[in-house]
Amino acid sequence: MSYGVVGLPSPLYSNGLLPSTNKQGVGVVGLEGTNNTVKPPTDDSFPGFKWRLVIAYDGTRYAGWQFQTSPPTIQCIVEKALIRVTKLEREDLRLVGASRTDTGVHAWGQVAHFITPFSYDGLESIHAALNGLLPPDIRVREISAAVPEFHARFSAKSKIYHYKIYNDAVMDPFQRHYAYHSVYKLNTTLMRQAAEYFVGKHDFSAFVNVQRNDRLLNPVKSVFRFDVIEMGALLQLEVEGSGFLYRQVRNMVALLLQIGKEAIPPDIVPKILATQDRKELAKYALSAPPHGLCLVEVKYNEEHLRLPAACPLSSFGRHHSVRKCKLPFY
Repeated sequence: MSYGVVGLPSPLYSNGLLPSTNKQGVGVVGLEGTNNTVKPPTDDSFPGFKWRLVIAYDGTRYAGWQFQTSPPTIQCIVEKALIRVTKLEREDLRLVGASRTDTGVHAWGQVAHFITPFSYDGLESIHAALNGLLPPDIRVREISAAVPEFHARFSAKSKIYHYKIYNDAVMDPFQRHYAYHSVYKLNTTLMRQAAEYFVGKHDFSAFVNVQRNDRLLNPVKSVFRFDVIEMGALLQLEVEGSGFLYRQVRNMVALLLQIGKEAIPPDIVPKILATQDRKELAKYALSAPPHGLCLVEVKYNEEHLRLPAACPLSSFGRHHSVRKCKLPFY
C-alpha cells in the first residue's frame, strides 16, 4: 500500500531540501543557552520531507523512550511501525523525540519528528496504518508536516510534566499504574510553599542523578511554574520548565513528599539548591517512583509549528460511520 505517496520533486519545500544534520539525524548543537536557541545544522544537506508526530503512551512495559532493542523502548516500537509503513531504513527515518522519558514514565504529549525522501498527498492513511501496527499502549495522536527548521528536541520552548500522588489510606486500584500511593496525610500548604522555591532560574545540580553520556551537561534550568493541585484524594503536581535534567522532576517531587509529611520544612529547598550537591538531597529524599510521572505537553514557538506551503492537511485520526444498520430491530 502506498499511503498516498507522491514522488519528488514536491512543492512541500521550495528547494526540496531539509537543513543538514549529522549522521544521527540530530542538528549540531551546544549546551542550552539562556534564550533556548540552537545553532542550525550545516553539513550533509539531503533531499527530504520532515513530519511531526504527537505520541501518547503508557510507559509501564517499556524501558523509556530512547532507542535500545532489549528491553523494548517506545522509540524502538515506533520506528518498527514507521519502517513498515514507509519502507525506509531506521537510518533514513532519523526519528528524534522531544524528551527521553525514563523507564516506566508515561506521556500524553511526546513530540517526535522523522524524515522521508518523498511527500504524501494525505496523512490520514499513514496515521491509521501506524496506529494499526502499534500496540494498544502506544498511540500517535497527531501527524503533520513540519518546516525544515523544526526539531522535536532542540526547538522545544518548554515542557510540562505532571506527577500524580494518591493520598489516601487505601490505594485506588485503577490508579496504581499512574499515581504514587502515599499513606501519609500530606500537608499541601507546605508543599505549595516549597514548590515556589523551585520557580525561577537555578542551578539544579543537587537534583540531578549521575548523568548519562548523551545528556546535556548544563545544570542551569528555568522553572516557570510548579503547582500542587488537589482533586479529592489525588494530588497532581504540575511543573513547567525550559528543560529538565536526568530525574530532576522525580527528585523535586521526592523532596516535596518529605515536606508534605512535615518531616522537613519548606525552606530546605533553597538550602539544598545552594549546595549544588546531589549528596545533600540524598540526606532527605530518594527519587520518586517513575510511574507517577507523565510528559503532558511540549511547547514550541509559533514559527516552528507553522505548516509548509502546499503540504497535506494534518491528521488527528478519523472517525468511521455506519451508513446502514446491519442488525435487525427486535
